[in-house]
Amino acid sequence: MKELLRTNDVTVIAFATALLDAEGIDWFTFDDNMSIMEGSIGIMPRRLMVHDRDLFMAEAVMRDGEIDLGRG
Repeated sequence: MKELLRTNDVTVIAFATALLDAEGIDWFTFDDNMSIMEGSIGIMPRRLMVHDRDLFMAEAVMRDGEIDLGRG
């Protein structure tokens, strides 16, 4: 799996996953349960992962949805 997106903003994760679902791209989030460690204050970023083979298409979907991937 490859990291597509890393953010503290749960609304961005929700929007991104909705876009991926609409395109039929499988995804998985890492670090969802870090709120236990951080005390639910939202400082630990969540990572949105996709299969290696889907990364190119997923990046295009994020660009079309105007989601900043934070890469050069």
